[in-house]
Amino acid sequence: MTSPTVMCVSECFVKPQHDLSQDTNQPIYLTPFELTFINAKYSQKGLLFAKPSPENQDFSVTAFLDDLRRSLSATLTHFYPLAARLATRIEQNPPSYVIYIDPQNSPGVKFIHATVDATISDIVASSDVPIVVRSFFDLNDAVNHDGHTLPLLSIQVTELTDGIFIGGSVNHLVADGTSFWHFMSAWSEIFRSNEQNGGVISRPPVFKRWVLEGSDPITKLPFTLLDQPTKGSEHHPQLRERFFHFSSAAVSKLKAKANDECNTQKISSLQAVSALLWRCVTRARQPPLNSETVCNLVTNDRRRVNPPLSDDSPRFDMYGCEFGLGKAVAARSGFMNKADGKITMYPGREGGGSMDVEVCMSPEYSMDLECDKELISALENN
Repeated sequence: MTSPTVMCVSECFVKPQHDLSQDTNQPIYLTPFELTFINAKYSQKGLLFAKPSPENQDFSVTAFLDDLRRSLSATLTHFYPLAARLATRIEQNPPSYVIYIDPQNSPGVKFIHATVDATISDIVASSDVPIVVRSFFDLNDAVNHDGHTLPLLSIQVTELTDGIFIGGSVNHLVADGTSFWHFMSAWSEIFRSNEQNGGVISRPPVFKRWVLEGSDPITKLPFTLLDQPTKGSEHHPQLRERFFHFSSAAVSKLKAKANDECNTQKISSLQAVSALLWRCVTRARQPPLNSETVCNLVTNDRRRVNPPLSDDSPRFDMYGCEFGLGKAVAARSGFMNKADGKITMYPGREGGGSMDVEVCMSPEYSMDLECDKELISALENN
């Protein structure tokens, strides 16, 4: 079946609503940890909403887009680094260079309106993610270093026959998953308030930088790194992307079973579901019996440092971002940073501890995963 084509209708740049103050107009220097992501690709996440019925005379796509742009501008007053660009300064003593976020001389956040001849059912009816979803995001193949010439955030609003998808491509040097959904939540809050509260948000972001005591707050990189390639690979592995839904009941049963088998009460829901998927993926790949498999977990450590960092959205409150369209139908991601065996967990739409799990696997293994008896049994508990 031929994938529908996404057509760009218009694009523009959106700047913060108010001019930056002297304090917020200063360079933001990247930490050594952040700079490790310099060659990583942009992060792409988005939400699919149902469009109001044609009988709703109060809804206009044109007016909706205007409200999105206006509220985005107000939100960027708080999240001004997202409207910036990267910059590099050459140092001579010692010979080195410094990469930083420059709030000045940037056109702002890119805003795209696109259309596609597809329905919500085309996107979510199957557990397989259709290829067209990849075109719901901008800046495909961009790496973080490209933020010198590309926007640090690009928003694409794709209009479906009966739905609207709002997708964001964000530079990982500026925002991780928690920060991105914090921004989306604030944007939604301002949108729904019609700026009647003056653009005030309930959870302002914190941009205070932290460095080790006694260390230089400005990280200087040797010249030798400047010549290393930073262009993203144009080769994309053949992957089958699938979503599996675990209801709160299914998650609870997995957790109870894991704790019972290990004679403990310390195994969390995340650990129980992760262990299940690790076993199922390993079986699907059919590695040699004497081989060793590894499962790497990326977690949020904000609350584990001393003192604790701000933890605005530990569970990524995606479905709290409504933009006047009600709760989103589904969350989807772009094809950046995908790899065979990568698993991404999202909170389920109905809440209550439910989970939506995105699994990326080579097509040759994906069918075996789909037929895995343990996975089928767990999903039957939905």
